[in-house]
Amino acid sequence: MTRKIHIFDTTLRDGEQSPGASMNTEEKLVIARQLIRMNVDVIEAGFPISSPGDFKSVEEIGRIAGDACTVCGLTRAVDKDIEVAAEALKTAKRPRIHTGLGVSPSHLRDKLRLTEDQAIERAVHAVKLARNFVDDVEFYAEDAGRADQDFLVRIIEAAVKAGATVVNIPDTTGYNMPWAFGARIRDLRERVDGIEDVTISVHTHNDLGMATALAIEAVRNGATQVECTINGLGERAGNTALEEVVMAIRMHGQELDAHTDIVTQELTRASKLVSSITGMTVQANKAIVGANAFAHSSGIHQDGVLKARDTYEIIDPADVGAGGSQIILTARSGHAALRHRMSELGFTFSDEEFEGIYQSFLEVADKKKEVYDEDLESIVHERERVSTAVWNLDAVQVSCGFPLTPTATITLTNMGGETFTECAYGTGPIDAAYKAVDKIVAVANDLNEFSVKAVTRGIDALGEVTVRVTAENGEVYIGRGSDNDIIVSSTKAYINALNRLISDRQ
Repeated sequence: MTRKIHIFDTTLRDGEQSPGASMNTEEKLVIARQLIRMNVDVIEAGFPISSPGDFKSVEEIGRIAGDACTVCGLTRAVDKDIEVAAEALKTAKRPRIHTGLGVSPSHLRDKLRLTEDQAIERAVHAVKLARNFVDDVEFYAEDAGRADQDFLVRIIEAAVKAGATVVNIPDTTGYNMPWAFGARIRDLRERVDGIEDVTISVHTHNDLGMATALAIEAVRNGATQVECTINGLGERAGNTALEEVVMAIRMHGQELDAHTDIVTQELTRASKLVSSITGMTVQANKAIVGANAFAHSSGIHQDGVLKARDTYEIIDPADVGAGGSQIILTARSGHAALRHRMSELGFTFSDEEFEGIYQSFLEVADKKKEVYDEDLESIVHERERVSTAVWNLDAVQVSCGFPLTPTATITLTNMGGETFTECAYGTGPIDAAYKAVDKIVAVANDLNEFSVKAVTRGIDALGEVTVRVTAENGEVYIGRGSDNDIIVSSTKAYINALNRLISDRQ
């Protein structure tokens, strides 16, 4: 059996420190319930002395957590902090006080103004005081990533002897290279007396984009708890992303001799929940939970994934609650991807028919970032309208503006292959185009209704125009047309209505 790696979630404490991500107590409770569903081992619920809101959050989360997980409150190595945290944690069945102080030369000299011996004395006092209130005490050595290693060994050993059950080795500034941080963890395991009886935790930041790598390297070298946040939320560039650590351990459990008990199918749900509550948008290419994490737009990739998912995906999307792989149709998509999506939409074509559909698809794709299902349906319907048409639109050109007179030039081809071009003026570009069409088709009618809507979302959406025309006998004919250009869509719709009128007469 591999080692159990405890997942310590600090979304509600360190994550909330991300500028703009502040949460009230009710919002924290919603997220806490999701963390419990995910089976996290520890929830760091807040910093009780910092505000009445944080105190209440720790108190309420302790109440709802029950035996499901440990609930932790952060403190400085200050008596009042510890006493207030202990009070807030009285509702928790499994309480933990997380106390500590800075240990790097910069923190000792510039922030705390303590000698190394004074820092050790304060650390020991804080741990012993915390143990008077709870049995589970975590000691953090802030900025351990930049600390003198010999001093780090001394203060961690002192904290263990004072009664700490967990020792937290943070790379607070995300400064370390992964192998150097791993070496620190390995050295502590080898040199600290009694460390084999406590949990070694790591808390890494993403200032150099390596928070997850730092955490995984620490696990490889003996850490058994990782402190992380949903979506990597946190100070500055953020913390280790919970979803990344959990899935990295899941994918490489044997070589890391590690596993977690996280319910991974809840990861995507948790990501969306935290993003919604904090207003912190998840980047599309974010690992595991980003919108594009399981999306494929390259034709080569799409063909491979459709044949066997693992050709380009190392994780089954269902394992993280992401549904399925997404085939994103763009100008780079190939025949296989388009045929697959058309089949899912219920369309089947002969090879010859499909080639025409594919060429129409490319024409649309060249004008858009992404082609949606509604676009595909519009392409098919437009092809059907053209294939049965008496008249087809070959070209439309308009000229308009202030103080120009709107002018349109239209070229149509009839069923016999004959081409006709006419020019007309109008009150607007669409009116001009319709009058040019009338010159060629010469069918009496009245335009009764004109409407336009976007087929899909986005500024580059196809526009679909619907028109109603009334023939001399009172019959009403509906025409539709779609294109990225509203003038073209309008002209196609009008021609489609006239084709119906002419076909009905025949």
